Amino acid sequence: MTHNADELTRRELLALGGAGAVTLATTGLGTSTAHAEDKKEDDTPQVPRRKLGKTGKSIPILLFGAAVDLDPRFDPKLAEALRYGVNYIDAADCYGGGTCESAVGNFHTRAKLRDKIWITSKSDAHDPAGFEKTLERSLKALKTDYVDMYYLHALKDGDYLNKDMAKTVERLKKAGKIKHFGFSCHSGTVVELMNKAAGLPWIESIMFRYNFRQYGNKELNDAIDKCAKANIGLIAMKTQGSEASFRTAWKKFEQTGKWNKHQAVLKAVWEDDRITAAVSHMDTMGKLRENIAAACDKDKLGALDRKALEQYAAATRNYACDGCDHICNARVDAPVQIGDTMRFLMYHDGYDEKDKALRLFKELPAEAQRLSGIDFRQAAAACPNNIDIVAHMERAAKLFNA
Repeated sequence: MTHNADELTRRELLALGGAGAVTLATTGLGTSTAHAEDKKEDDTPQVPRRKLGKTGKSIPILLFGAAVDLDPRFDPKLAEALRYGVNYIDAADCYGGGTCESAVGNFHTRAKLRDKIWITSKSDAHDPAGFEKTLERSLKALKTDYVDMYYLHALKDGDYLNKDMAKTVERLKKAGKIKHFGFSCHSGTVVELMNKAAGLPWIESIMFRYNFRQYGNKELNDAIDKCAKANIGLIAMKTQGSEASFRTAWKKFEQTGKWNKHQAVLKAVWEDDRITAAVSHMDTMGKLRENIAAACDKDKLGALDRKALEQYAAATRNYACDGCDHICNARVDAPVQIGDTMRFLMYHDGYDEKDKALRLFKELPAEAQRLSGIDFRQAAAACPNNIDIVAHMERAAKLFNA
């Protein structure tokens, strides 16, 4: 069997198992089995791979989102992901309360597999000087001389995609510190940013909010088409379309086939051939294996699966914020950040990450944390998704003691 340089050999897998004290014997994936041609020499099914746009590099369609709590010594979830070919780690200096990069660095150095792992990290500083300074800190924490991809993190303002940034990126590439460059975005300016990037040859990849709730969005689809035509590698995030709610709105999804809600939404994204991969928040071994099962199974979503997603989207539409702050924030006479606050409520409710939600809220500017006593009625009236912003902001004020 021909060995791909991006894959792990059986010997390397066994060595990894010894280093991380995890079992690497072949196990079932729970809800699915892979086809024989996708299995490796030790019969471990491998997540399919696609080419990431103009980078020319092959990456798995399922990416390990490292915005989770990782074991700082050696994380078994990363070892298990590698076992199934998920060798792309999506990191950032702010993830895990600032511990993510050092955990990833400790993992790959102990496993001695840096050349087999794709590491993406990100900078919250969007100016050239801040971007480079953050990169230097990231390289040190990650214990590596280079990152495979470096993003501007959660970009909102397209003005940062300028000639000075392009020159900085080119210089850092020549120095061997970054292999590829792009940005992530999930605010109300996603379409604007993607349209601009399509005309910039030095943008190689975009990670953007894309899920089943947005498939009929013509403006977004046109922007995706432009980027795909420009051969920009597209990675979907926020694929679960999770809600902030007073109740468990996700239970409105009625499983009609073999896929649960979390698997079905990933399958739907992967069926879009414009998208290279989806990054997933897999904070437990169970979630990791469920997602790998969905990725390895070649069956497409059936009509009943799609109908279930459509019905779920309709039933929970007024619980899911799209982050279009430019609409609702403009109706409030206070420097609040409704989109971010709604996202933190989603972490609190949908992901059950209460400590993370509180920490992120407390990192907002002091004035943005002052929610009590503010009239949000006009913001609620302006929301295109009819979200009860008044009730959510009142609840956020209580939960986060704002």
